Amino acid sequence: MNISVELTLTPLQDDFESPIIEFIKRLRSSGLKVLENPLSTQVYGEYDKVMGLLHTEIKSSFESTGNILLQMKIVKSDRSDYEPHF
Repeated sequence: MNISVELTLTPLQDDFESPIIEFIKRLRSSGLKVLENPLSTQVYGEYDKVMGLLHTEIKSSFESTGNILLQMKIVKSDRSDYEPHF
């Protein structure tokens, strides 16, 4: 089963950029399809692979950053090829 996950990582500290950049770089190196925009990062792929990656990388970010917030949306399908029809 394929899923699409949208993530917004928000470090609650003055130096907020470096934890976000490191998180995205680790996601990119996974081999899964990862897309970014100014507001969020999307990860697409097989459920177990995506969730395994997120389990590891979210924990790593939480352990290395003092106060941090993560918002996540999960859709049961691969929406990476979505194009608006309007």
